[in-house]
Amino acid sequence: MDFKNFINGKWCDSVSGKRFEKRNPANVDDVIGTFPESTPEDVEKAVEAARKAYKMWRQVPAPKRAEVMKKVGDLLVQRKKELAKIATREMGKILLETEADVQEGIDTAYYAFGEGRRLFSFTTPSELTDKVCITFRRPVGVCGIITPWNFPMAIPCWKILPAIVCGNAVVFKPSREAPHTATKLVEILLEAGVPEGVINLVHGPGGVIGEAIASHPGIDLISFTGSVEVGKRISELSSKTLKKVSLELGGKNAQIVMDDADLELALDGVIWGAFGTTGQRCTATSRLILHEKIHDRFVEMLVERAKKIKIGDGLKPETEMGPLVSEKQLKKVEYYVELGKKEGAKLVCGGKRYTENGCDKGYFYEPTIFIDVKPDMRIAQEEIFGPVLSVIKVKSFEEAIEVMNSTNYGLSSSIYTRDVVKAMKAIELIEAGITYVNAPTIGAECHLPFGGIKNTGNGHREGGWTVYEIFTEIQTVYIDYSGRLQRAQIETWKE
Repeated sequence: MDFKNFINGKWCDSVSGKRFEKRNPANVDDVIGTFPESTPEDVEKAVEAARKAYKMWRQVPAPKRAEVMKKVGDLLVQRKKELAKIATREMGKILLETEADVQEGIDTAYYAFGEGRRLFSFTTPSELTDKVCITFRRPVGVCGIITPWNFPMAIPCWKILPAIVCGNAVVFKPSREAPHTATKLVEILLEAGVPEGVINLVHGPGGVIGEAIASHPGIDLISFTGSVEVGKRISELSSKTLKKVSLELGGKNAQIVMDDADLELALDGVIWGAFGTTGQRCTATSRLILHEKIHDRFVEMLVERAKKIKIGDGLKPETEMGPLVSEKQLKKVEYYVELGKKEGAKLVCGGKRYTENGCDKGYFYEPTIFIDVKPDMRIAQEEIFGPVLSVIKVKSFEEAIEVMNSTNYGLSSSIYTRDVVKAMKAIELIEAGITYVNAPTIGAECHLPFGGIKNTGNGHREGGWTVYEIFTEIQTVYIDYSGRLQRAQIETWKE
């Protein structure tokens, strides 16, 4: 099937006439379809349409804009299973997870519906008599939305729905690894009532389309989720036109298990955190920090459990872990596994491609566990984005926190302990945007802020009320009804 861009209210091919192919990572013989290999000229047309539509859309009352989000949520509910199958087929994770991915979109849509009647701002006293000080949230303009493949429905919804509720227009570039789900989302937005020009979809390579969006003077804001390297490039390009930029980048998340922890609960957490989505989450558990007193026992439990994970096509109900998304990602995982061996870490589980039970035509990789990992090893410092877990032994709570904070990332974190003092102290000392107590490093909810510190981003938080701060500007208004000139900081109140 040949899919199209959506620009200025019309489904259209790229001006280049070229197309790229998307195949199922569980079976490369399965061709999902072809998509436009777009050019900067296509971006130009999308921006032109968005700028025109923005002038109209920003004047629609926010509660009316939000009513569209209610319809989006309703449509997502109706098509949840269909959309989950589409997402699994194009990016690989199991149906249980892609249904949750769509549910995140549903939750975000309904939250956006409510937020349209809030969009709160501040009223504050003036220092002068007969004067009022108020603020308003105003739309930013045209937003360039660039999303990854690992949450093909949730992450676009995190960004696009708040942007539209706030009165902005959107130019949307999804990942080349998840173009079909993106197309379906745009179809749903249109069916729900988003006007032509307010949403524009441009498929294509990040090196071409992403750069064109980031550097375009007609785009006022960039919201990007992806790698640190690409995020820095987007920031560099956007700075030339002083765009507002929101970056949600990588993670090297760790789960601490103390010697007083419920080990069965901690085991459930790390299996889900490390191998859910085949480790392809920015919040995935890629480091496991174990107290020495429970280290050997826990590793034994972990390896036994990991070896039982059922690998296969995510569309099959018995599958517990699907493929990596692409050959490129498979080769990256293979590189880091070899690197871990060379660094001196001990491989105790997995470590090779999985080709059994009909998996020989996909990008499958075994759940992989290293022990004897030192905190400064590259496999403990760099984001792998695959089913590879590095286990680090520590002697104390203090050392566990030190190891936790020893990377350039600060997205998600977790500690398992029955000691409330240690739990509260960990919350205080861990350098991360998200911390879980007795729960894995994955599991964010849409109504709470999501994001991190250090190389994980540039300080913004998606999700909850904070994402609406990204997609609005603050207008401060002073209303003086005194009938005379009043000078702030000069005049003083007189009785």
